[in-house]
Amino acid sequence: MTTSTTSESAAAAPLFDLQALVVAVRRRRRIWCSLALVGLLVGAAVAVLRPAPPSAVAKVLVAHQEDQPNDTGTLIRTDVELLRTTRIADQALQSLKSPEKPEDFMRDYRGTGLTNNLLQIEVTGDSDAQAVARAKALADAFVADHVRRMQEAAKAESKALADQRDRMRGELAQVNKEIGDRSPESDPKASASMESLFARRAELNSRIADFDQRAEEARTGTPKVIAGTQIVDAPRAVHHSLPIAVATSAAIGLVLGLVLGLALAAVGTVVADRPVLRRDIAANLGASVITELPGRSGRRWQRRRTRATRERLTATLARTVRDCAEPVSLLELGCARSTSVIALDLARALAADGPVVVIDGLPGPQLAGRRPKPGDPAVVSGERAEAVPHQERRLGVGSVAPGTAWTDLQYLGTQTVLVVRAGHGSTAWLHTVARQLADQRIAVIGVVLIDPDPRDRTDGTLWDGLHTALRGRSERPAAQNGTGRRRRDRLPVWAAGVPDNDQEAR
Repeated sequence: MTTSTTSESAAAAPLFDLQALVVAVRRRRRIWCSLALVGLLVGAAVAVLRPAPPSAVAKVLVAHQEDQPNDTGTLIRTDVELLRTTRIADQALQSLKSPEKPEDFMRDYRGTGLTNNLLQIEVTGDSDAQAVARAKALADAFVADHVRRMQEAAKAESKALADQRDRMRGELAQVNKEIGDRSPESDPKASASMESLFARRAELNSRIADFDQRAEEARTGTPKVIAGTQIVDAPRAVHHSLPIAVATSAAIGLVLGLVLGLALAAVGTVVADRPVLRRDIAANLGASVITELPGRSGRRWQRRRTRATRERLTATLARTVRDCAEPVSLLELGCARSTSVIALDLARALAADGPVVVIDGLPGPQLAGRRPKPGDPAVVSGERAEAVPHQERRLGVGSVAPGTAWTDLQYLGTQTVLVVRAGHGSTAWLHTVARQLADQRIAVIGVVLIDPDPRDRTDGTLWDGLHTALRGRSERPAAQNGTGRRRRDRLPVWAAGVPDNDQEAR
């Protein structure tokens, strides 16, 4: 049953778990919130420390000889590129009598095509007056250059048309000469030749008239272009509002920081591969999640809810430990403090049935360095565990973090409850924990999940094996323990229930 279910789950496992990624990124909100805040502050600081330089703006109406109603903006884009040429920049600097290089001046202005015939020129300077003067010189230089180019184009076109007309007139004079040299004859062939010459003369007269008209249009069209190209909005200084600039820069920095933070959180989540969802943690450890505890106390109403959850957890673990004849341990992964609190609460609950000793196997001072309260159970270190009388119930507390001495875990208990912080251990390490516990023949009763995602709606119970659910563990006949009391042993399932990889776990 387990093999078939695992195969079906592996076949149905998605290649990319979007839900797990979203949950992991949301849990890393400190990263992207911090980067968003940094971007906000940096953007505001840049706007204050590096304010926008004084600038001026002017608008020029540009008339083109080739203007068409269906123009897509090609002509105005050409004008924008012509504005950013060293020739126009040099003409503007000459009118300003400035020794600045045209290449350097070109970095201080730009042109923008607002419509097919309207060009906006933006210029910066050391002061508002200098920016306005630069804008005026640049607009005048552009208008003069545009008018000159249109005039030269009109003159060239008119000259070409006049040359064509003169060539046609020479050919017409030759035809008229041929017609005058011929005498009227009655020969049909001579009559046909005369008709051909008359037709050629009529054609030449028509073409000469056409060239005259086109040359005249070329000459008369230039004044329209010259009159149509002018400065329609005189250069004026642009006043920058510091609050608006700060707000704009801060908003841009906030967005960039947020995007960068989300990207880093997503990449870090994929690279780290730390399961967060209940179903993934249960599948990787091969044991069901029996309860959850928040990582922080939170507000007042949340504290009451957390206290109630702890009480239910203590009652559940107490019933489980009472039914177990073998010693039980609590093994933590990334939550030593929470594990020590759970262990003390459980020991106090078990103290009503008899003396309880907590064996401290934690690497830190969570239990050893605490201040005992009246009625608290005795806490001994792992080295003194052999001196504990067999009549007393043992409750081991240890760790399965990297660097754990796996062979020492047997002395804490042959059955254990894993207390795991969500998102702390990687998938590979959870597999390592499950295999090491199976090799040491330590049965995992269940998993207590610390700091879970509050929006996690996945199921953390493994239904493909009764031994993995706390309420479904099968039992075998009792055996005698050292105290002469009958005890009931569970049938542990060892390495067969541990997944080999992440895909098999799903």
